[in-house]
Amino acid sequence: MSQYYSGLSDKVNTALASIETVQSVVAHGELTIEVSKENLVQICQTLRDHKELAFDTLVDACGVDYSTYEGSKIHHARYASVYHLLSVANNHRIRVRTWLDDDFPMVDSVVSIWNGANWFEREAFDMFGILYSGHPDLRRLLTDYGFIGHPLRKDFPMVGQVEMRYDANKQRVIYEPVTIEERINIPRIVRDDNRYAERLVTAKTEEDSQGDRA
Repeated sequence: MSQYYSGLSDKVNTALASIETVQSVVAHGELTIEVSKENLVQICQTLRDHKELAFDTLVDACGVDYSTYEGSKIHHARYASVYHLLSVANNHRIRVRTWLDDDFPMVDSVVSIWNGANWFEREAFDMFGILYSGHPDLRRLLTDYGFIGHPLRKDFPMVGQVEMRYDANKQRVIYEPVTIEERINIPRIVRDDNRYAERLVTAKTEEDSQGDRA
């Protein structure tokens, strides 16, 4: 498998040589290429249209917060936008990753190349705060319109910042500071369980029998 993707890596590097020199890594039977955010759209267009590559399907696009991970230190960037591509015709896959600025993570949208990116980019915007320039409708997707923050960032509070509830007196939904206290769940030990009743009776009977023989 690794040998196969090494060959695919050579094809990708050749196809993209006129745009930029990309970094390729083959690990665990998968090929990942790292590209600059400035050339992302052009590179994705080439990956889709090149006959020997033909990555016509965007399987997924997501954001990643690497925080203190070693990879982020090497690239001097905390956030990345990652794209998982599939070529149906050639039956091969590739992962494309581009690193983004810490303070203002922004990259061009690829909706014009794969229309399915519309949903994925909205999700990454909502969860990580990544901005996709040129996106036709970049709004929150999984959280409410008035939600503050981005839940999948590593520095987001575990219990959130605000909570929503319906106020019967005001007859509307209101937002309040979180009142949930963080707690450590203690495993509950179940000592009485009918599933083991028959086994316990059998064990007790054998024990009594051994006692009688003694």
